[in-house]
Amino acid sequence: MNEIPEQAGECQVCHQHKSLADMLPANMVRSGMLRLVKEKVPHWDPKGYICFSCLNRIRSEYIEDLLEKDLGELDELEKEVVESLRENELLSENLNEEYEKHLTLGDRIADKVAEFGGSWTFIGWFALFILVWIGINTWVLIWRPFDPYPFILLNLLLSLLAAIQAPIIMMSQNRQEDRDRMRAENDYQVNLKSEVEVRIISEKLDQLLHHEMRRFLEIQQIQTDMLNELQERLQKTR
Repeated sequence: MNEIPEQAGECQVCHQHKSLADMLPANMVRSGMLRLVKEKVPHWDPKGYICFSCLNRIRSEYIEDLLEKDLGELDELEKEVVESLRENELLSENLNEEYEKHLTLGDRIADKVAEFGGSWTFIGWFALFILVWIGINTWVLIWRPFDPYPFILLNLLLSLLAAIQAPIIMMSQNRQEDRDRMRAENDYQVNLKSEVEVRIISEKLDQLLHHEMRRFLEIQQIQTDMLNELQERLQKTR
């Protein structure tokens, strides 16, 4: 009694004729791998066949492509995080420079005068000036002092100094309030930007984990298919 020959088919990838036991119907290829298969076989026929050796090679390329996409998404996420941090850092550093650009010469002089007038150096020199003034008009020029007691000229100079110094200090304080307001607005912008970026990064991480899980399940399904196919082939050889 003659043995019935086993049916054969042609693989659409390598175009070799093999036993149908060593081939898989084209319509059973997973949808995720179809894109890669159609790149290799433009005239892919869902009614045809593909051999297991070509299928396993395409599976390996598909898994490698999935892993490269994961690494690419991670690299892109790292770049976005670094760019965001760099923008925040520049925003904080440029605050004083931006404020200094709008200062006039009078504003700078007023700030220097207010800074010197509110220091111990000014108090020391001012006290020394008063003592020298009183000493000259009391002991040195005792017979013909230019500002005898009760030192009316000195009081006039002190009043004039106070009248000039007070508005200068007030102008400097107003600018300090403007600077504090700019700093508060800058801090608010940085905090708001950081909060938005944290949310965006969190959403991207969730998306990345979702894609990662989906690809992991897809890879696991491919491995399961390969194990099932290997088990079926082993059973047929027994």
